[in-house]
Amino acid sequence: MQDLSLEKAVALLKEHCHRVSAVEEVPLLQALGRILAEDYEAGFDNPPFDRSPLDGYTFAAESTAGHSADNPAVFKIIGEECAGDFFDKAVPEGSALRIMTGGAIPKGCNCVVRQENVTAAGDKLTVPFSIAPYTNYCYAGEDIRKGTKLAKKGTKLTAAHIGVLASMGFATVKVLGNVRIAIASTGDELLQPGQPLAPGKIYNSNLYLLASRLQELGFSPEIVGILPDDVEEAAKVIAGYKDRVDVFLTTGGVSVGKKDIMHGVVEKVGQRLFWRVSMKPGGPALAYTMGDTLGIALSGNPFAAYATFELIAVPVLSKISGNEKILPERVQAVLTDEFPKASKGRRFIRAYYENGKVRLPEQHASGSLFSAVGCNAFVDIPAGTGKLAKETEVDIVRLYRVK
Repeated sequence: MQDLSLEKAVALLKEHCHRVSAVEEVPLLQALGRILAEDYEAGFDNPPFDRSPLDGYTFAAESTAGHSADNPAVFKIIGEECAGDFFDKAVPEGSALRIMTGGAIPKGCNCVVRQENVTAAGDKLTVPFSIAPYTNYCYAGEDIRKGTKLAKKGTKLTAAHIGVLASMGFATVKVLGNVRIAIASTGDELLQPGQPLAPGKIYNSNLYLLASRLQELGFSPEIVGILPDDVEEAAKVIAGYKDRVDVFLTTGGVSVGKKDIMHGVVEKVGQRLFWRVSMKPGGPALAYTMGDTLGIALSGNPFAAYATFELIAVPVLSKISGNEKILPERVQAVLTDEFPKASKGRRFIRAYYENGKVRLPEQHASGSLFSAVGCNAFVDIPAGTGKLAKETEVDIVRLYRVK
């Protein structure tokens, strides 16, 4: 198949991929960015006991009723408790306990006073005011109640999730297996950054761009590197990943030039699903299967590779990983700039979206990447659209951004 709409291309790819079902139990410190395989709930109240929010003294607040600076309440100090200690006796009426921040409030006490607001001499505490019950008092379960759902199955774990799970004593969590992704670029013209720039050569930005974006999305791709413009050699490398990865992602070699090798590669390694998507930039995208591995070959033009990665590859990776949060979001917005070109076919242009407004950079060429810096959306321009004036309402594809 060829010349598919973007929506049909994505739907076809989704038909030929499968959600990761393997479950791993990993240490909590290795779970950041992973997808939970089951629900987690609180097994106890947190904090698990009533506690003090400050350094001071605790006693029965009722004993201060009617007292003042002229007629202070006097308590006998019967002990001291720091965070991590536990005073297991009841504090009798007329007695007080020195307590530090985080210490468990013992039986017989229902308030805490700051140590700088009272006077202690030996075992005598003088309180020159009355205090209401439960002043400076943190209740058990104030943060999390027993039975609270901490994180649902399918949640991508953030640092905050990790902290919450740690606070509830979880040392390990069950997560979905990682999506296995290999990524390569094709082209004899490519050099790796760090090599001397030679005549006719360019640096391989696509590999760095998409590999980094994959990491932003929570994946850990295997970097294959640069494949030569040779069908046999490239096919040999790619075939080596058959059934070893879920997705093999490449850029370059998908058009109709002499060195657009991916058509020949696909004939040798698998079955073609489609070639060409009715969109600009990145129309000559190519997709294929290789056993249980899905191959997605994108344009070699930097912005075209970036745009088609977001619009074609990310929805597929969302399905495989079970992480719907990375999906692009469609909204409407109003242009603050004009777009002076007519769009014979469907076009996606880079943009910056904020609060219902969208502004455009000056450069929109598919080979230009610098103007994509800072952009967080694409404007989806339907085929047959003329020039876009300022204040035009347009459809926006908002890209997932790490919060």
